[in-house]
Amino acid sequence: MSSSKRSKSQRKVYTTKNSARSNSRRHRNYFDSHEVYDHDAHHVSEHPIRLGLSSSSVSPMTVQETFSQAAKHGYDGVEIMVTHNAETRDVDLINGLAAETGLEVMSLHAPTLLFLPRVLHKDHWEKLRITANLAKEVGATTVVLHPPFRWQGEYALGFVDGVRQVSEETGVALAVENMYPWRAGLREILVYYPDWNPLDEDYDNLTFDFSHASTAGMNAVDTVAEIFDKLRHVHLTDGSGSLKDEHLVPGAGTMPVAETLQYLAKHDWSGDVVVEVNTRFQRKQSTREQMLADSIAFARKHLGLNDRGPHRNSGSHVRTSDRTGKN
Repeated sequence: MSSSKRSKSQRKVYTTKNSARSNSRRHRNYFDSHEVYDHDAHHVSEHPIRLGLSSSSVSPMTVQETFSQAAKHGYDGVEIMVTHNAETRDVDLINGLAAETGLEVMSLHAPTLLFLPRVLHKDHWEKLRITANLAKEVGATTVVLHPPFRWQGEYALGFVDGVRQVSEETGVALAVENMYPWRAGLREILVYYPDWNPLDEDYDNLTFDFSHASTAGMNAVDTVAEIFDKLRHVHLTDGSGSLKDEHLVPGAGTMPVAETLQYLAKHDWSGDVVVEVNTRFQRKQSTREQMLADSIAFARKHLGLNDRGPHRNSGSHVRTSDRTGKN
């Protein structure tokens, strides 16, 4: 893989001082003592912002259940995470459900997670090409993907340029997602290459994930402002700044999620906001569904989309968050 633009990262360091927890506390203290949320104005972007539901938010993580829950709660569309489950690669099934529900397939999540090394193809670049072509077949314009691990050889070394090349070849935007350092005592292990933080690299399209940013100790508002022109996709969730990648319902953690969404609306952002919350450990179906309803209500409120109402027929009573400024 090659192009005229080269990766800016030349780092070889494998560990660094653990600073994520202290950074998280510092950012939270700032937002607690400085009023960032604008309560006195209604901000809504002049450009379209679609609200989607990720299949990873639905238990069980089936394509059919994802479409069903997205339609029930008034989402605009879905994001399908490609996994071992053959349904996630079944073009006819996905297109049939999209036609039946009237929902859009907004994006696919490439199988770049640690536990999906050989899904679609053992060659990493072919995996991305296949995912991008699948996206085109189901009408999605975006593929979300994680940066590689350091041990993935030439794929990792040529990742920045290679992502651009695959995107140019297929016509599908490959939006690289922010990740986080792994922690081991007083040190952070930097397992992603060229970096867990996409701000340091020359990507064309980016995905911002609030839970990953929480684990990494990032300032969400400042980060989104810095990557605004490249930000194509948002994974809507929350985190408490713990060691875990929590994927809480937005507003249930300590991240400035409301403030960040309002920033996007205020600055006329255009893109997709996809709910990616962890419902797997909730025993009751009603509890899982309430989490999905609360998440889209939170998004509508802080993106200024409440006047629009549910995009599809909603069979649930959506409760708008009663937390107006802090989350």
